[in-house]
Amino acid sequence: MRRVRPRPRAVAAAAGATALAAAAAISPLSGTAAAAPQVKAVPAIAGHSLIKGVGSPLTTEQCQAKWKLACYSPLQYRQAYNLNPLYKKGVTGKGRTIVIVDSFGSPTVQHDLDVYSKQFGIPSTKVEVKKWGNVPPWDPKNADMTGWAGETTLDVEMAHAIAPDAKIVLIETAVAETEGVTGLPEMMDAEKWAIDHNIGDVITQSFGATENTFPGFDKGDFSSINNLRYAFKDAAKHGVTVLASSGDGGATDNTADGKGYYKYRVNSWPSSDPLVTSIGGTQLHLNDKGDRIKPESVYNDHGAGGGGQSHVFTRPAFQNSVKNVVGTRRGTPDISMAAAVDGGAWVYSSYDPTSVGWDVSGGTSEASPLFSGIIALADQQAGHRVGDIHKALYKLNSESAHNPNTGIVDVKDGTNNSYAGVTGYTAVKGYDMATGVGTVDAVRFVPALARASWMR
Repeated sequence: MRRVRPRPRAVAAAAGATALAAAAAISPLSGTAAAAPQVKAVPAIAGHSLIKGVGSPLTTEQCQAKWKLACYSPLQYRQAYNLNPLYKKGVTGKGRTIVIVDSFGSPTVQHDLDVYSKQFGIPSTKVEVKKWGNVPPWDPKNADMTGWAGETTLDVEMAHAIAPDAKIVLIETAVAETEGVTGLPEMMDAEKWAIDHNIGDVITQSFGATENTFPGFDKGDFSSINNLRYAFKDAAKHGVTVLASSGDGGATDNTADGKGYYKYRVNSWPSSDPLVTSIGGTQLHLNDKGDRIKPESVYNDHGAGGGGQSHVFTRPAFQNSVKNVVGTRRGTPDISMAAAVDGGAWVYSSYDPTSVGWDVSGGTSEASPLFSGIIALADQQAGHRVGDIHKALYKLNSESAHNPNTGIVDVKDGTNNSYAGVTGYTAVKGYDMATGVGTVDAVRFVPALARASWMR
């Protein structure tokens, strides 16, 4: 079998660099096939960072003047998503736990979160690190490790930005370098362990593999994916919400060698799994206060929000209300949050001694941890886990046309997630496979989701 050196779905450049095309890679495959290339788990994106190693965060206006890119702080996100009224009521994620699963992790994750929090006047929180397997010693010269460290930092800081009082548990998995040993089974084992041991209420995943790259796919044999679903089935039984980034290749995704994209529409797992809430990407347009200066659009810069029809899973019952859009297949994403690089998030890191400081990062791997914070708030509001939110989410979507209190904000500006020469989907009124049901007005969405999950 051919072994491929994995790399994150991201590009990194020094501050002031011109825009670069996003590089990407796929996660591991389960099972074996005679000619199936095997690749190791890597982030769906480790943060497309076109601005790196800045001494301190700049304002949006300063970023636009200096780099022609918008940059946003967590305080702007809080304003944009209307979170501050919830915080004033004490809905901060207190008593709830967000679980983040990443390979290798970051040796400086607690320090970096503390610096990040202090910069923006947010109380920090303890990151409880649990190692799953024989995690190798940190090597800052190992590109795989630094790629995952970037992902880890982004995940932790974005989750904390939205749910400041939620506990964060980071599970670091060991992805072996040897041929034939893959990373997804380790991740699924780690998640099942976390679920069985009541570690957390919501799991966010920023990794994914194109469905077409799994062994047996070309023959219509989807067992290599189905055999990995045990953690998600367990989550459903225990009421744990599972999220996944929808990817950064628009309506296409990476080929098995990690060097290019399919020339037709494809989808990725675990985002495509009906037991997982697929989180797509939008582009926020904000002023320095965090007020919207125009409606959100589809994330489509240096990557594009993943979305489309699954080739593995048929339409689940919760998507019957949008069958005119998804057809007979499972459609993604379900909902979206900020992911654009032009409008990326300030993130602090020090794991790489050659690039300590502030980066601006984007991608759907930003969106998923952001939404994990929303789930933690809804769990607190409900007084229980909201669990698999699909039924509640699509019920709220059906009501949103005549009920603004659902808190669902439709993204319908006509932008699309076409990428790498593959025509994508357009953001139109109602559900679409560019942004799902849209995004959130948290002060309304959080209590609405809490109520709907209680009634489901």
